[in-house]
Amino acid sequence: MVHEHSSGDRLSRSSYVEHEAHDDTALRLAPRLAYFAGVARHEHVTRAAQEMGVPQSTLSRAIVRLEDDLGVALFARRGRTVSLTPAGRTFLASVERALAEVERAADSVRADADPGAGRVAFGFLHTMGSETVPSLIRAFRADHPRVRFTLVQNYGEAMIERLRAGELDLCLTSPVPDAPDLVARRLDEQRLRLVVPDDHRLASRKRVRLAEAAEETFVTLEPGYGLRRITDDLCAQAGFTPRVAFEGEEAETLRGLVAAGLGVALLPPPAVARPGVVELTVTAPRAAREIGLAWLDGHPDTPPVAAFKRFLLSRRGALLP
Repeated sequence: MVHEHSSGDRLSRSSYVEHEAHDDTALRLAPRLAYFAGVARHEHVTRAAQEMGVPQSTLSRAIVRLEDDLGVALFARRGRTVSLTPAGRTFLASVERALAEVERAADSVRADADPGAGRVAFGFLHTMGSETVPSLIRAFRADHPRVRFTLVQNYGEAMIERLRAGELDLCLTSPVPDAPDLVARRLDEQRLRLVVPDDHRLASRKRVRLAEAAEETFVTLEPGYGLRRITDDLCAQAGFTPRVAFEGEEAETLRGLVAAGLGVALLPPPAVARPGVVELTVTAPRAAREIGLAWLDGHPDTPPVAAFKRFLLSRRGALLP
């Protein structure tokens, strides 16, 4: 056992050293690659130096150091005229691909940051996708018609993870998160309703106390969804734990299950009324969820992200249709 552990340590250290050596090589070579490509393009050190706006001596030293680091002659020299060696031609093909990829990446990030036509990565809850978010984006694009959006529908915890990973710029979520690495602003409140089948014993009512549904079977979103947590909390306030028969990922799927007589649910209002269900106002406890905007603290905003953030914050109290 001791021998196996020791051998593993040696392998790990060797791998680490190789990785470090690779990083050091890349660090040394990278600044000189554009110089190499320029000289290769002109096959003349003076003309390459003039095009790149660097002293000829600087360019010559960079090429010599590049060859020393590689341990390979990249050019055959005849005075100030040079020609690629076979090794140089092989190296040039990879260098040109690498430089082109860097240029494409630079173009991409510049395009995303363009104030007029940049990109915003925006996350939101599934329940806000059919009406709220389209109307928000339509209103924003009235003044910013060329801004592009990457839209992500997900539940709250998953969107917070993507914020932290840098995959989202902003997200609309509920409950409003409270975490030291996030900034969150409450924007609006959405009342929740008890949704029952249209032939249910409570269907003739307009208002109901949640405790009156204590014996019902519930259909809910899966654990991890903010609305599921709110449902569990409201039921606890009403003095019971809901008996859950079905768990899903979409509010409208849950409405379909309610319409089929498979349970009741606490849901936000639908974009379009669904036949087969009745939606009751819950009088006690107060059934509502806060909708908030969240972003990563200290994360610099590109101009289009900053503009969309200002727009959303300006809709405080009037976010929902």
